[in-house]
Amino acid sequence: MRPRKSLGQHFLHDPKIIAKIIAAIEPQPGEHFVEIGPGRGALTFPLLARVGKLDVIEVDSLLAAELERRAVSPALVVHRADALGFDFTRLATGPASLRLASNLPYNISTPLLFHLLAQQQIFRDLHVMLQREVVERMTAQPGTRAYGRLTVALAARCRVQSLFIVRPGAFNPPPRVDSAIARLVPDRQLAARITDQSAFDKVLTRAFSMRRKRLANALKGLLTPAEINACGIDPDLRPDAVAPEGYIALAARLARGLNETVAC
Repeated sequence: MRPRKSLGQHFLHDPKIIAKIIAAIEPQPGEHFVEIGPGRGALTFPLLARVGKLDVIEVDSLLAAELERRAVSPALVVHRADALGFDFTRLATGPASLRLASNLPYNISTPLLFHLLAQQQIFRDLHVMLQREVVERMTAQPGTRAYGRLTVALAARCRVQSLFIVRPGAFNPPPRVDSAIARLVPDRQLAARITDQSAFDKVLTRAFSMRRKRLANALKGLLTPAEINACGIDPDLRPDAVAPEGYIALAARLARGLNETVAC
C-alpha cells in the first residue's frame, strides 16, 4: 500500500512514537473510540487491543479494504467515508460517549477540527496529530505571532494542550515539517458563553483578517469604539492582543445590536 500524495498520506511507523501516543491517550477497556485516517493501522490495532469498540473513518477504499481484511474482531468497524462530511453523532450513545484519536490529514486539518467541534458534545476528548505549526497556533498566547482566529475559536470551546513533538522520520514518507500531538477536551461551560455563534465567527473573521490594524478599524461597521470600550477592551489594541474572553464579550455585544435592529 503506497502512500497517495493526493490524499496527503504519511503513514506512521515508528513503534516508540506509537507507544508514546497510546500512553498519552490512556485508552481503557470498554471505551468507545473513533479514529480518523487509520492508514495502515499503526494506531488502530494497538487501540483495538485496549478498548471496547473502535470505529475508523477511512476515505481510501484500498486502505479500508485492507483494514477490513485484517480485522479479526467485530469491535472494529470500518467506515468508508470522508471525515469532513461524516456525522459522528450517529456513533454516539450520549454526551461525551466517544473518544477520538487521529493523525489528521494536514491539508484539511483546520476545517476538520471545526467539523469535529461542531459536534463536540459527543466527545470526551480528542487526541490529534497535526503539523507542529498548527498546534503552536492552537495553543498560542495573546500578543504572539501564532495567536489568531484558530486560537480563539478553540479556546472558546475546549481546553487545548500540546503534548509532544513527532519528527518526520516517524512517517513513511517523511513529511517536510515536524508534527505534534495535541489533546482537546471539550468544555460545555466554556462553549455556553458564546450566545450567538454567527456573531462570534463574524467578529473573529473580521478582526483577524486585519490583525495589523487597530481593533476599532478592524471592526468598523460591526462595533463602534464606544461599544468596544464598553466591553472592557481598548479599541486601540491590535486584534492579536485581545484575549479569548474579550472576543466572547464583543460577539455578545454585536449579537445584542443585531437583535435590537431586528426588533425595530
